[in-house]
Amino acid sequence: MLAHISRGRRAPAVRLARRLYLYAFLDEFILLYPLYAVLFAESGLSTAQISSLFIIWSTANIVLEVPSGVLADAVSRRSLLVAGPLLAGAGYALWVLVPSYPAFAAGFVLWGAHSALQSGAFEALVYTELDRLGAADGYARVIGRTETASTVAAAVAIALAGPVFAAGGYPAVGAASVAACLACAIVAAGLPEHDHPSSRGTVGLGFRHVLRTGVDEVRARPNVRAAIAFLIAIAAVWGALDEYLALLAIDMGVSTEAVPGLLLAVYAGVAAGGLLGDVAARLPQRAVAGTLVLAAMALAAGAMTGHPVGFGLIGLAFCVFQMVQIAADARLQHTINGTARSTVTSFAGLGIEVASIGVFVVYGAASVTASHGVLFAGWAAAYVLIALVMFRPRGAVVDDTGPVAEWDVRG
Repeated sequence: MLAHISRGRRAPAVRLARRLYLYAFLDEFILLYPLYAVLFAESGLSTAQISSLFIIWSTANIVLEVPSGVLADAVSRRSLLVAGPLLAGAGYALWVLVPSYPAFAAGFVLWGAHSALQSGAFEALVYTELDRLGAADGYARVIGRTETASTVAAAVAIALAGPVFAAGGYPAVGAASVAACLACAIVAAGLPEHDHPSSRGTVGLGFRHVLRTGVDEVRARPNVRAAIAFLIAIAAVWGALDEYLALLAIDMGVSTEAVPGLLLAVYAGVAAGGLLGDVAARLPQRAVAGTLVLAAMALAAGAMTGHPVGFGLIGLAFCVFQMVQIAADARLQHTINGTARSTVTSFAGLGIEVASIGVFVVYGAASVTASHGVLFAGWAAAYVLIALVMFRPRGAVVDDTGPVAEWDVRG
C-alpha cells in the first residue's frame, strides 16, 4: 500500500494507520458486547422487547445519521470521533447502574448517537488523509485492517468477558467497557485532520449548504447512488443478525458463561474478512456473487444445526459478508468526488439503519413462532437475492470480470 509513496510521506502514513488501528481497537474493546443481550434477558425482557430496543437503537441512528455527517463536513470530523466514544461509555454505565427497560432504551439512544457521529466522519477522514499522502488506492486495505482491529478487540473482549464477569459480575464488565471508551476518545483527539472545513471550503457555509452539496452529488450521479445501494444491501442483514448471536447460542443450550467463548468463532471469521477486504475489491463481479451464495448456505446450515459447532459455519459466512462490505465501502469512497464526503457517506449509513430496522421488526415478530435458527436461515436468503442481481446486471453493458469499481449491481 505504501510502496509508491515518497519517503517523506511514508512515515506519516504509517503513523496515521497505527492511530486508526488503535482507535478502532479501543472502540470495540467493550466487554459488555457479548453479554448485553443476556443482561436484557436476565432483567426480564422478552425477545420481542429486546428487538424493540434494537429498533430504538436504529431509530436514533436514523435521526442523527445525516445531520452528524453534515456536521462532520461543516465543523470537524475529528471532534465527532472524540465525542462518539464518550456518549457510548455513558450509555454502558447506565445499563449496568440501572438495569431496566427505560435505562436500556436510553443507553441505546446514546450508543446510536455514538455510531452516527462516527459514521461518515471516520471513513471521510481516513480517505482524505490517505489521499493527501498519495495513498488513496490503499483505502480498502487500511479500512479493512481497522475492521480487523475492531474484530480482534471484540474477540479479546469476548475472551475476557467470561472471567471478568465471573469475578465481578456486570459492574466489573461495565467498568472495563467505560474505561475503553475514555481511552478511545483520547486517541481520537490525536488523529490528524489536515482536510479541515476551512481547507475544503465548507466552513462558514452553513448546515443547509453542506447538506445540499451532498444531496446534489447523490442525485446527479447514478454511480454514487448505485454504490450506496449496494453497500446497504450487503451490510444491513448480517449487521442486524449479529445482535442475535448470543440468543442463538442460548437457544442451542449454551450456558451464559460459555456464550463469549462460542462467539469467538464468528469474530475470527469477521477478522479474516477484514484482512481480505482488499482482495474482494479486486475480484470479478460474478465471483463475488458466487461467494455470497456459498456464504448464505453456510449461514443457514450453521444456524440450523442446533449445535454449537454450527457457529463455525456462521463465522465463515460472516467472513464473506465482511470482506464484501469493505469492498463496497471502498467502491463508494472512490466514487465520491465532492467536498461533502461525510454527508454522502452518511446516506449509506442511514440506509443501513433503515434496512436494519426492517430486519429487527421481522425478526421480533417472527420470534413468537420461529426459533432463532430458523430466523437466521430465513434471512440468509437475502444474500442469494443480492447474488442473483449481481449475476444479471441490467442497464449499460458491464465488464463483469472487472474489479469492484466496475461492478454494476443495479436491480
